[in-house]
Amino acid sequence: MPHRSQSKNYRWNFTVNLLDGASYWFGSSFISAATIYPLFISKLTSSLIPIALVSVVISAGWFLPQLLSARITEAQLRVKKIAVGWGFFLERLPIILMIFSGVLARSHPSWALALFFLCVLWNALGAGVVAPAWMALVAKIFSAEKRGSFMGLTMFIGNGMGIFGSLLSAWFLRTFAFPNSFIIHFVIAAAFFFLSWIFLGLTREPTSEADIVEQDWQSYRKDLWQIFNSDQNFRRYVLSNVIITLGAMGAGFFTISAIRRFTVSDATVGLYTFALLFGQSIGNLILGKLADKHGHKQSMEIGVLANLLAFIIAVVMPSPEFYLIVFFLYGIYISSGIISGMLMVWEFCAISRVPTYSGLSNTAKGITGLVAPLLASLIASRADYGVLFGICAIITMVGLVMMNRWVLEPRWNQNRFESGESNE
Repeated sequence: MPHRSQSKNYRWNFTVNLLDGASYWFGSSFISAATIYPLFISKLTSSLIPIALVSVVISAGWFLPQLLSARITEAQLRVKKIAVGWGFFLERLPIILMIFSGVLARSHPSWALALFFLCVLWNALGAGVVAPAWMALVAKIFSAEKRGSFMGLTMFIGNGMGIFGSLLSAWFLRTFAFPNSFIIHFVIAAAFFFLSWIFLGLTREPTSEADIVEQDWQSYRKDLWQIFNSDQNFRRYVLSNVIITLGAMGAGFFTISAIRRFTVSDATVGLYTFALLFGQSIGNLILGKLADKHGHKQSMEIGVLANLLAFIIAVVMPSPEFYLIVFFLYGIYISSGIISGMLMVWEFCAISRVPTYSGLSNTAKGITGLVAPLLASLIASRADYGVLFGICAIITMVGLVMMNRWVLEPRWNQNRFESGESNE
């Protein structure tokens, strides 16, 4: 059935996917990779290497599998069975098992750290495998002019709930002794991840034979090279994004920098989560609307500029209170990456090719994500955090200039490939 006949399901799909996203992002606030993960690791070991490895695992796990799973996704008439059916075991279950790492932390910190990393890796890889299917599903049910608003509103509500969650987080960290405070965090995250999975399962997927692209692996590899070689604007976008990703390598050290430089309390780290989510919420609401009207390139550039300012402030940080500004700006950058960094790619191609284009872009970022956090860890250990953040600011500025001067907004500068209507 063609997409244009599915407008009757628009309100239903909007509602259940809004609830899915809101639940997911609220749960995510209790296991923030920028604040909670580094704090938990710092309780188990004094080494910086595990903190860097978390960034590697999350980045590489999310990005690298997408190119492989994209081919499988494009051959399916119904991608929902991958996003939902596989999603529980690959993405949700490890968060449930993460609870036991908190339990083990009482008496066996080494085992707790090992189980924690296993769960993070499992979750990241699983999310990367199902990501092309979820992207294809969203691309089917929302037109280009509505995706930014949908994603922005979803994340605004989710992060708005997450702001409340971050205040709870600060209270948990202040009130409950380690590791009970983290066990509570992991339980809440697991519960809301499961709830989001239920809402996602209620999606009514439109189907069309035009969505199916079947190729053997040899043909698929040739197709990947042809896309990257012939689509100059897409290639420039990917290369610019790789530089921007490299520039963001130091962000995972904002929290540990505050702890090492100013000996901030666990509760203060909870407030940093608040600032991060507040920045994401503002970014989600404003940048999503801007993207629908003016294209995603502008929104993405605003987010990268915010990250540049975050690194500059981090270099000249006079007191721990200024980290609230740093995390606020970093939150804006995260929101632009999730909304426009993802949705902009979809406008380079037809809906049927969304998994492959997204896989190409994200795998390139994933390869960068393998190296960048380890490089950041090396710089931080050999020099100091000010040097690391300064280098990140310079690289981020280069990436921003490349994106601004080199890449054309795909919505206005090449053919539209939408196969459906606006779903009004």
